[in-house]
Amino acid sequence: MKNMDTWKFAHDYCGKLWWKVGWVTTIASALIHIPLYHSDENTIGIAGLILVAIQCFIMVASIYPTEKALKKHFNDDGTRK
Repeated sequence: MKNMDTWKFAHDYCGKLWWKVGWVTTIASALIHIPLYHSDENTIGIAGLILVAIQCFIMVASIYPTEKALKKHFNDDGTRK
């Protein structure tokens, strides 16, 4: 990060984004796992693995909107627009 202002902005923005996405993925995870409650261990494990992989992808993908927001609110030298 260019300075503490961009650092704080990026962390606040990403934190709010993760909070929203976290609720959606929590509900989706519950809706997927509840019907699998009495399934065999392998089925539950595979479903869990797929969900974790999707959630990790979403977390990594959150870099893009955070960087986009930084470019929208800050100049290249780190000063606010």
